[in-house]
Amino acid sequence: MISAQTARRAVWRPLWELPGRFELILSFARRELVARYKGSLLGIVWAIVTPVVMIAIFTFIFAGIFNARFDARGTPWDYALYLFCGLLPWTMFQETLQHSSTTIVTHANLVKRVVFPLETLPVAQALSSLGNQMFGTLALIVAIVIVRHELHLTILWLPALLVPQLCLTLGAAWLVASLGVFLRDIAQGITLVLMAWMYLTPIIYPESIVPERYRPFINLNPFTALVRSYRRIFIEGLGPDWTSLGYFSAVAVVLFVFGYWWFARTRRNFADVI
Repeated sequence: MISAQTARRAVWRPLWELPGRFELILSFARRELVARYKGSLLGIVWAIVTPVVMIAIFTFIFAGIFNARFDARGTPWDYALYLFCGLLPWTMFQETLQHSSTTIVTHANLVKRVVFPLETLPVAQALSSLGNQMFGTLALIVAIVIVRHELHLTILWLPALLVPQLCLTLGAAWLVASLGVFLRDIAQGITLVLMAWMYLTPIIYPESIVPERYRPFINLNPFTALVRSYRRIFIEGLGPDWTSLGYFSAVAVVLFVFGYWWFARTRRNFADVI
């Protein structure tokens, strides 16, 4: 009879083995990234065109029509830069969750293979979306240089933001991937949740316009902290907001651990359901 301690080790062992499966994960991530643009005329260029078009639309509506500004002296171009900073991490997170919600069902043939490490599939989705974000980051840097004629060295703090961001994304991806097996409506449900979450995060509007009585709720949103630090290092020439980033990192670690634990405990039932 397997002891409780042995069972716990079996649950966590695949997590410790993930670094050794990096080549497999990278292969899946590369295939996923290429598959998104396979057969299209512009190919990988869509990774830059898509966020640029989205930013242009938001800027026209909010900065052009409603005269929204992140800075009292800012121009519509400055609004676009602030918006770009907020959309970068959010789009990566959103893409990962939307694709992870169906990744186990899509790879049903691999579920039947007892030895295949299914936990690598959501990780590959996250890395694929991170690759998209890196293309967007290059576009943002170019835009900052063109609009502001400067580039702050504080962008070197980017890895300090990417690590907790990836932890949060992986935890959520594992959780959503597992739920997607048992609840086939999760793909539609997660789209609605993400839409509401985006508008509850100061991405398309500045934190300063949020009424004081709602500020505590906005600050409880972990993505508020991440977006704030992205804008500080890219546009404002400041280091990350360490206090709020610490809060974000704590939430990321909790979700990372819980998301993986949930995935590992439920994966034994995947084959029966699929």
